[in-house]
Amino acid sequence: FMSAAQEELAEKLARQWGLELPEIISEQEILNRLTARISTLLQGNAETFFQLMYKLDIPEKKLNQVLHNEEAPALIAKLIYDRQLQKIESRQQHKGGTGTTEDPELQW
Repeated sequence: FMSAAQEELAEKLARQWGLELPEIISEQEILNRLTARISTLLQGNAETFFQLMYKLDIPEKKLNQVLHNEEAPALIAKLIYDRQLQKIESRQQHKGGTGTTEDPELQW
């Protein structure tokens, strides 16, 4: 079973990357679908891919370390997954249980 953070992450990745995800899905299946989407973008629309990386705040150093690897799409998918999960978990920790953040500037 997925945690609330993982469920939120699945929804967010589906929206951002145009993924069709079933309601119940494993981390590995999310990564597989994200890998396929990244591979397609890298081959046909690298500019959009790099814009998304910037928006997601994926460190350029980490991205450059994996870009030339033959497993790059899978490694990038894992970077994206981990970064988004980190943001969600951090946001949940900082909510203080109120359910919302008062200041929209502080929301991710």
